Amino acid sequence: MIREKKAEAIERVQDWLSGSNVAIVTDYRGMTVAEMSQLRQQLRGANAEYHVVKNNLAIIAAEAADRGAVKGLLEGPSAIAFGYGEASATARMLSEYIRTAKVPLSIKGGLLGNRLLSSRQVSELASLPSREILLARLIGQMQAPISSLLSVLSANITGLLVVLQARKQQLEGG
Repeated sequence: MIREKKAEAIERVQDWLSGSNVAIVTDYRGMTVAEMSQLRQQLRGANAEYHVVKNNLAIIAAEAADRGAVKGLLEGPSAIAFGYGEASATARMLSEYIRTAKVPLSIKGGLLGNRLLSSRQVSELASLPSREILLARLIGQMQAPISSLLSVLSANITGLLVVLQARKQQLEGG
């Protein structure tokens, strides 16, 4: 590769790394071009990109982007899924593709922010619910004490109303 092309490639990978929330490194050996295209198309739906990278250039780009922790994952043929949206969505989409397409793709690990993730941690990230579901659960947990208090307070008022109704009937009938 000519120096200018290498510099451009390093800059491109650096932009991908610095702009992404999550970077998941995979070993793509054994995948066909059609399978790779299908994976790229599915990842676009999760606001992610999938690129085959040269390890040496990716290591230089990672150092420049202050994401040097990814260096340990860049051994052998590597491709990286760069997620720009929700981190769990990228991991979920990649894991789902591996499971359903039965391709020889394997996850080496990942980078969440500046934190290095093992392949097991990437799988755990994939199993997390989406952001919307987590927010809905949080709001439900925040509302639970208020609705419990409302139930307790309304029970006392309802009890008083029943007693007053019974007394009224007693006085009218008696």
